[in-house]
Amino acid sequence: MRYVCSVCGYIYDEAKEGKAFSDLPDSWVCPLCGAAKAAFSPEQKVEAPKATVTPIQIDEDMKELSAGELAALCSNLARGCEKQYKEREAALFREIAEYFSAAAPAVENADMAQLAKLIQGDLSEGYPALRSAAAADMDRGTQRICVWGEKVTNILNTLMHRWEKEGEAFLQNTQVWVCTVCGFMYIGDSAPELCPVCKVPSWKFEKIEGRASV
Repeated sequence: MRYVCSVCGYIYDEAKEGKAFSDLPDSWVCPLCGAAKAAFSPEQKVEAPKATVTPIQIDEDMKELSAGELAALCSNLARGCEKQYKEREAALFREIAEYFSAAAPAVENADMAQLAKLIQGDLSEGYPALRSAAAADMDRGTQRICVWGEKVTNILNTLMHRWEKEGEAFLQNTQVWVCTVCGFMYIGDSAPELCPVCKVPSWKFEKIEGRASV
């Protein structure tokens, strides 16, 4: 049987490895992206897409975004411009993102439990709804965003679960790296040669500085 990493797509093939996936210790992680064993699931057969897609009903009313949401939006737009080597546009979006970040009020109940709840909500409700809407509109750009975003959110989810189990020992004598293109987070002595999500080279990763010593 084969098991697939929900973050980077790495396949653990029991026949090739000579060991059942269930026999791997709970501490085992994906050799490619570092996702926890829980991030793997049995490989599913890919079914042919349906001929027609029933569109979902979307509220057409405009939504007023908060300062924090606008900061995140502009930050993502800046990353997109960077990927297309549009440095001037990227700089402008970063400037706008910094303005809204400074204007955003402090988040109440900003603890790990609340963050885990929000991440789980994105995985169980947010991304499925966005994928459905993108498929209905045949919006390939948004569909690609869903693929990248869901993978990045999955690695955040598995890293949080590892932190809950291992505590500060999880980050002891290691480094935290973030892909500046898609936001993928990696724990290790050095950044991966290629981002498991968006495939950019290691120099696109930034090391998170200023962490409390562990």
